[in-house]
Amino acid sequence: MALSDAGGEGRIADVTNPPTPSAVTIRPEELQDAAAVLALIDSAFERPRGADRSVESVLVDWLREDSDVIAELTLVAEVDGEIVGQVTCSRGTLAGRPSVGLGPISVAPDHQRRGVGSALMEAALAAAEVTGEPVVVLLGDPKYYSRFGFVPASTLGIESPGPWGDAYFQARPLATWSAGLAGPFRYAAAFERLVD
Repeated sequence: MALSDAGGEGRIADVTNPPTPSAVTIRPEELQDAAAVLALIDSAFERPRGADRSVESVLVDWLREDSDVIAELTLVAEVDGEIVGQVTCSRGTLAGRPSVGLGPISVAPDHQRRGVGSALMEAALAAAEVTGEPVVVLLGDPKYYSRFGFVPASTLGIESPGPWGDAYFQARPLATWSAGLAGPFRYAAAFERLVD
């Protein structure tokens, strides 16, 4: 399961009249966005058979309940005032120090493959840079995320918290990264609840 797989950004969507990049507004998620964001996530990800919600929207709920969402790095994308994309960043640990886990990232099906996911990724990484975060990690498709500078986390000495293939657990070092920060990564507790 790719918890940060751009909400099906790889699915084929109708690209008739795609929005221009200037039509997409990226801003921090606000409290009043919660219901719209959960509906968006559910529209972007498949639901397990018989489930009312996607695993990803349940995860975001749990991250919020645990106060592990990083407000400055959790963003929404709007087109004409409608939320069409969202990226969640949560507080994990790297070698026992605070770190950032990115995901899920979601784009509404009718706005996929139009640059919304890319705009969210670039904005989240820029915000992490500004706040002094040394690295952002995620689990996802290396073909998609390598374009944003993500590399296998193991190449930076960051140990995976799960049994995923080495190529899929990825990290993006930022300006304050140094090799001395390497070590085992642990996602926020909500991620662990998913596998229990």
